[in-house]
Amino acid sequence: MKLLDVLLLTAVLGAAVFSGIKVYGDRGEKPRIVIEAPSGTWMYSLDRDISVDIPGALGDSTVEIRDGKARIVKSPCPNQTCVAAPGIFRSGEWNACLPNKVIIRVDTGKKEMEEGIDAFAE
Repeated sequence: MKLLDVLLLTAVLGAAVFSGIKVYGDRGEKPRIVIEAPSGTWMYSLDRDISVDIPGALGDSTVEIRDGKARIVKSPCPNQTCVAAPGIFRSGEWNACLPNKVIIRVDTGKKEMEEGIDAFAE
């Protein structure tokens, strides 16, 4: 290996480690679930157990937060893939009922609440 190869390899590994820390690093912020549907956007803390009906394109999808994990427990879609998916709890994880146009995702960023959010519950 030449010196340039070692420098290039070091740069690539450094970028990979930095990216991993940026994406998966614990920033000490509380995770929250963001629910997006044609009728609006909602945010809920993963710290509290709750069940909420979200109106979608085909009807209501039921999103449940229990034991720090969020999942779709009921949806009017034909194949029920979203209901069979496991609960999500890590930043960046998501689940969606595509026919009903309901998406749930975990967010831990310290972003200001965007315009268009209909509700935020702690």
